[in-house]
Amino acid sequence: MPTKNIPKIMQVLEKHFNYKKKTMLNRMRKKPNSFRILISCLLSLRTQDRNTEKVSEKLFAVANTPEEIAKLPNRRLEKLIFSSGHYKKKAKTLKHVSRELIKRFDGRVPKIKDELLSIKGVGPKTANIVLAFAFGKSVLPIDTHCHRIPNRLEWIKTKTPEQTEKELEKILPKKYWREFNGIFVLFGKTTCQPVSPWCSRCPVEKYCEKAGVTRSR
Repeated sequence: MPTKNIPKIMQVLEKHFNYKKKTMLNRMRKKPNSFRILISCLLSLRTQDRNTEKVSEKLFAVANTPEEIAKLPNRRLEKLIFSSGHYKKKAKTLKHVSRELIKRFDGRVPKIKDELLSIKGVGPKTANIVLAFAFGKSVLPIDTHCHRIPNRLEWIKTKTPEQTEKELEKILPKKYWREFNGIFVLFGKTTCQPVSPWCSRCPVEKYCEKAGVTRSR
């Protein structure tokens, strides 16, 4: 069964994809600020990590708390986050989330997943990223890479990230949970890409079932 190789695959990927200095979230983890991590996640939708980091820094130089973002004029906020894309929608989300934190949580980011999910605009992936990177909890933030690759390896057979999270919780040793997202995001961006993955340079190619792969490099 493909799942028997999970520990070995994780060990190999940990060595090959040392993401801890390469991702924005791990740089933020060194001095965790739950509000900054939450806002950065909301800004990251449909944009690259490098761009998200630049936009986040620009925003936080002006507004660094829920109260400050809530008070920002809409046009000013939109201008600050313009280069992240979908800036009007994101500005509305940032305003709403900030106001909800002030109104319901005394301006603090909750540490409980259900409370995070109760805020409109915060989905399962964002909630888990906040819990993992801001509060050090063992959870599984699942994005497109974390959903696609375990299915390609045939660890699981799922159709949605939510299903993937539940199935991985059953089979992935808990000691890998906190690092899983960072490793698989970097692995997915550089090697195990959605279309025509780089199987020729993949360090775990011999363990891969290549489910759904019709063309590779």
